[in-house]
Amino acid sequence: MCTMSNFCSSVVFGFSTYRNTSEVLKTTKQFLKLSRLLRRGKMDLSSTVYDAIVVGAGIEGSSIAYNLAKRGQRTLLIEQFPLPHSRGSSHGKSRITRYAYEKSFYVRMMVDAFPMWAQLEKEAKTRLFVNCGLLNFHYNQSEGLERMTSALRECQVPHQVLTSTEVQSRFPQIKNGEDYCALWDPQGGALKADKCLKAFQDVFQQHGGVVHDEEPVTHISPGKVITVATTKSHYRAHNVVIAAGPWSEKLCTSLKLQVFLKPLRSLVLYWKVNEEFINLYDPDSFPCFIDSRTSDDVHMYGFPSLEYPGMVKICLNRDFVIDPDDRDKLENDGVMTEEVKKKVALTFKHLASMPSIREYCICTDTPDKHPYIDKHPAYPNIVLAVGFSGHGFKLAPAVGKAVTELVLKEPLSYNMEPFKLNRFTTKANL
Repeated sequence: MCTMSNFCSSVVFGFSTYRNTSEVLKTTKQFLKLSRLLRRGKMDLSSTVYDAIVVGAGIEGSSIAYNLAKRGQRTLLIEQFPLPHSRGSSHGKSRITRYAYEKSFYVRMMVDAFPMWAQLEKEAKTRLFVNCGLLNFHYNQSEGLERMTSALRECQVPHQVLTSTEVQSRFPQIKNGEDYCALWDPQGGALKADKCLKAFQDVFQQHGGVVHDEEPVTHISPGKVITVATTKSHYRAHNVVIAAGPWSEKLCTSLKLQVFLKPLRSLVLYWKVNEEFINLYDPDSFPCFIDSRTSDDVHMYGFPSLEYPGMVKICLNRDFVIDPDDRDKLENDGVMTEEVKKKVALTFKHLASMPSIREYCICTDTPDKHPYIDKHPAYPNIVLAVGFSGHGFKLAPAVGKAVTELVLKEPLSYNMEPFKLNRFTTKANL
């Protein structure tokens, strides 16, 4: 370990060996520069070279760090905000988890993710998953439903397609209708988001991982050994993973990498259940749901009463482009609330006509709604895991496994082609 005192001693002792004044002046200048850096907290004199530094302690970054540490990698996890915080994409009490995807490569990842969440529950000794099932509404004979059932069959995942009559018989909270059906994913449900995030971080530290929060990364200098500069210090590592959500684009630009990321603000709404019907919306009686009966990509989704007593969370995935550092402007909130209000009234019984609580979350979209999980084309020891487009939380354990395989140069468990950086016109401008 190089400390200020032993550095000073070596300089003073060394002066007697110099043959001319210029050598003394050169060494003195170097010492004074180092002294200034130390006083400003801009230099880390530790001899540590980490195996990996992960930038961003959201759910993806925390899972990646956890997986690396469990594989024996000396890992530093850096977060710009104080932990825990509500400025990104991983806060709050609940996220939907499901096998039901239209793409088989996602179903394959969820086949691993479910038991990995269960393993994390054991390690953290905390309940993370509520198995209330997932109901996915579709119009009869829709192409989306056909793609979903095909992907589930390919991966041998149990599921049912229910008629509207069967849906209303099983879930009397849902209003009548004859032009729809629903895919029932019995193994789906809700993840306790804030507890999942803390569990990853806690177990990561139990395996020797280091967490630095309140420390924004200002620059990444590529090389065989990469230097990561923050507002407080400099750190070195053989590998760096960028998982900083909407803030990743600035770091990518500094690495001369063009990526296509669109930060969006999601409006999260909570609706009171009429008092005499509260039991109809508890997790034993009501599932998580996604309503895919739409002609565009906008859908309604929601949860049973898991968070605020006597309330359900029901939202719309119609989001608005924002600056992630200026998230909470209120433009368009009224329009959004009215749109959700109409859909809630058409679909469910015994709910209030207006939401009682509103909150915000950020998601970061790519043009095709698939994340980037790939190595930098010019610097293969820098890996990106960004752009999860509002559906990455449930995938986090499998993402951590996949990124660890990329870092360790191991055979890949999943089809990574859909997540390549070069699938658009993404390029390194070198």
